[in-house]
Amino acid sequence: MAPRVDSVASGDALPERADVVIVGGGIIGASAALFLAQKGVSVALCEKGHIAGEQSSRNWGWCRKMVRDPRELPLIIESLRLWERMNETVEAETGFRTCGIMYLADSAADLAQLETWLDHAREYQLDTHAIGAAEVAERLPGLTKKWAGALYTPSDGKGEPELAAPAIAAAAQRAGAALVQHCAVRGIETAAGRVAGVVTEKGRIPCDAVVLAGGSWSRLFCGNLGVELPQLKVLGSVMRTERLDGGPEVSASGGRFGYRKRMDGGYTISTLGVRTIDIVPDSFRLAPEYLPAVRIHWRKLRFRFGAKFAEEWRMKRRWSLDEPTPFEAVRTLDPEPDPVILDRARDSIAESFPIFRNARIAETWGGMMDVMPDAIPVISAVDALPGFFIATGFSGHGFGIGPGAGRLVADMVAGGPTIVDPTPFRLSRFTDGSNPRPHPMAS
Repeated sequence: MAPRVDSVASGDALPERADVVIVGGGIIGASAALFLAQKGVSVALCEKGHIAGEQSSRNWGWCRKMVRDPRELPLIIESLRLWERMNETVEAETGFRTCGIMYLADSAADLAQLETWLDHAREYQLDTHAIGAAEVAERLPGLTKKWAGALYTPSDGKGEPELAAPAIAAAAQRAGAALVQHCAVRGIETAAGRVAGVVTEKGRIPCDAVVLAGGSWSRLFCGNLGVELPQLKVLGSVMRTERLDGGPEVSASGGRFGYRKRMDGGYTISTLGVRTIDIVPDSFRLAPEYLPAVRIHWRKLRFRFGAKFAEEWRMKRRWSLDEPTPFEAVRTLDPEPDPVILDRARDSIAESFPIFRNARIAETWGGMMDVMPDAIPVISAVDALPGFFIATGFSGHGFGIGPGAGRLVADMVAGGPTIVDPTPFRLSRFTDGSNPRPHPMAS
């Protein structure tokens, strides 16, 4: 069952022209549309399904700085600043609240390992710090399992994924952005070697720039353009409970569980870092790029081989702009969650918090995360096609960093100063000899 996402009203008519067309209506695309519209740029946002239909509504809702790859820290710092005033900015409820996030350590050795990340926290003057067992118990009411300690960031926060991207998209629309849902973009037209427009299933939109914020569909879109994007899809599995009184307010992760208290009084629950990976043809095509990440995280990876391999083998990888595409065949990726992951998470959280033993599970769902070999996103111009920009590959970190990423790509498209240095997120890092690798501590 998919989460119930707030709907956003939109028309069916395409604009006659736009300065920028954004492909994809998740939190990245919606944020980029809002910031471009605020700059006075004419923008059209095209979504093949509905706003926030895929991973942007299916994530945990964490907005964290803690234990991120250091390359992401400047961007998440700016993103949290945007989140803190987001309700005011969009004149709607996004669910953002500062709640604090805690990474629990089972042993002194685990705590010492977490503490190695504090060097990065000090560099950016973050409020992340280590706490002992007594303070963990004090801040997490109902906790019965004794943990050795935790890494704790009081200023980290949370939002409601079902509310946030729709609220941002609606604000972009009020600011002048054209929003067209149920409208797949088939590809890009060029003239004189640069972007000249997009072709959608409903017709053509002339434009000067295109931002691809297509999540797990981005590799397929790029491939038809001859642009290599080494991105894979990974399944995340999540559940939510009915209202549960007396539980912790601080979000936390430890062992095989992670949770966030929701505005409705229930909890979103899953497992931090544990991912289900269906073996597909791209798994073999991109194996050399992903081997370093597999070596670091193999204990948290659950590989499966089944029907997904044949499904993706049969999927069309090349098409002309006058024929239907895979984007029209599958409007919304709605994968089944992995019951093994959810059972582990439920048993693990109940072991630490007995209050969860009798919690009623209201919904479970799966979501496909767009991941990169080094686990940080691509937010980049495409050198081979002037006017084409990519914002994808957020590797399970996209919700919290979404407003900052949208602002960054909007700055890049508009040609002005950028909110942070985009260099770490360049697409060319995979071909310029940089040999990018995931940070061993980041999650």
